[in-house]
Amino acid sequence: MTELLIRGSDIAVVFFVVSSTLGVGLSLTVGQILAPLKNPRLVALALAANFVLAPLAAFGLWHLLGLDEPLGIGLLLTGLAAGAPFLIKLAEFAKADVALAVGLMVLLMVITVGFVPVALPLFVRGTAVNPAQIAVSLIVLMLIPLAVGLLLRARLQGVAGRIRPAVGWVSNVSMILVVVLTIAGHLKDVAAIFGTFGFLAAIVFTVVCIGIGWLVGGPGARDVLALGTAQRNAAAAFVVAGQNFADAKVIVMITVVLIVDFLMLLPFSRFLARSR
Repeated sequence: MTELLIRGSDIAVVFFVVSSTLGVGLSLTVGQILAPLKNPRLVALALAANFVLAPLAAFGLWHLLGLDEPLGIGLLLTGLAAGAPFLIKLAEFAKADVALAVGLMVLLMVITVGFVPVALPLFVRGTAVNPAQIAVSLIVLMLIPLAVGLLLRARLQGVAGRIRPAVGWVSNVSMILVVVLTIAGHLKDVAAIFGTFGFLAAIVFTVVCIGIGWLVGGPGARDVLALGTAQRNAAAAFVVAGQNFADAKVIVMITVVLIVDFLMLLPFSRFLARSR
């Protein structure tokens, strides 16, 4: 039964990754993605926040709190992977600049594909990590569905409009299944995390990332960068973890960060909306 649940979780991850990125492509045009990225200073700050400061925060918390290596690797993977599709929804909830959120999310997602295979071996020495395999997996599961969605949106807008709600439904359901099946399949590992600093690390990491994005964003962009830096790309982290780390606690830790992200960022986005 446990093996069946784990297998179901692995399948749900694939559906979650592909449907999330396909849905983004079906919803946007290339122009919408590129327009907010014409501010070089803002782009540079966003990249520094997501690919320098966030990974360093995850790595620092891993060692500061003395997490077991699998939990630390799971936290680190979420720190390395940026550009979560859910950022667009958070920006809508926060009544923030959705166009900026769209451009930022796609930029971070694309760079994540090349960044994780290069950066991960620098942090996790002595671990058998296959950079080429990671890059190929992320390209197949994320960039190709994104490109297909953008192409359909540009060439067959009516078709894109009809299938977009179904793709969104698949994304939402598969995300729920990832969480439920991962917890059910690794129940002992999840319970074991309660005896560690795993949950505390996830909470502190999310707060730190909010602060990083808020500080570097500046007026007009701090809300989007705060949400965008804190909402890590769990989909990409799942792909990398599943192919390179056998210990189930790595996947469990990513799931913990995913849950903490949602529980903290949803009310935070509503707070931002009310503060306007």
